[in-house]
Amino acid sequence: MSEKEPKVTDDMVVSMAYVLEVDGEEIDRADEDDPMLFLQGHGNIIPGLESELYDMGVGDSKEVTVQPADAYGELDPENRDQIPRDILPPDYEPMIGDPLELRDTETGEVFQVYVADLDDENVIVDFNHPLAGETLNFQVKIVDLRPAQSEELAHGHVHTHGHHH
Repeated sequence: MSEKEPKVTDDMVVSMAYVLEVDGEEIDRADEDDPMLFLQGHGNIIPGLESELYDMGVGDSKEVTVQPADAYGELDPENRDQIPRDILPPDYEPMIGDPLELRDTETGEVFQVYVADLDDENVIVDFNHPLAGETLNFQVKIVDLRPAQSEELAHGHVHTHGHHH
């Protein structure tokens, strides 16, 4: 009896190579020798991609198109703010497209924003993810699958340190 080939199911650690294109332009990739690792079924990756991976096996590849609502959300053009440069670290030189972590002083919540524009006194930040409003085209290939360890399940994400084989 040969074991059946593992398939992508919840609580599997998936090693995935992918190429991500938006409007025909490659914007991100992970190669087979350095794949992305994530825990399936735990929202580690965008929902529109995660839901398409079920039942794929090692070596399988497919193309997945993800609409904005199942990726990084619709673009909200109002969702911008300006912050005075003097609250930023003095040695920090913001660049357009940089991620910034802002802390809400009242709630302590940290959220990530992206530098959208600059002038001498202020930094205009955008709360939208850079890929908000975009349709994402993935070419994915499953490189490896293994059941998650109990500790990984408890934490809801993959632990990559300390590889034991």
